Amino acid sequence: MSMRMDAPDDGMDRDDDRRGGKGRGGPTRKKLLSEEIVAKIDYKNPQILRSFVTDRGKMIPRRISGASARQQRVISTALRRARMLALLPFTVTGD
Repeated sequence: MSMRMDAPDDGMDRDDDRRGGKGRGGPTRKKLLSEEIVAKIDYKNPQILRSFVTDRGKMIPRRISGASARQQRVISTALRRARMLALLPFTVTGD
């Protein structure tokens, strides 16, 4: 669809209607991970670590879990250690 300069304006803004309009996907409040949960994170506690792993066995990213960068490093280190000791699986096979 090409726009000509001498074509009449039909009232559509170029920016608004092509990408979903205004107000969609606006800023939302981040949920933050509490310090009590972070204090309980340990490689020897796979029940808590399972809440940071998807059903496919992948680690949940910071933007979804709400963890800070330092908290995410603690979580990832604990996950790696638990996987090495076979407390958590590396991958999940289809059942």
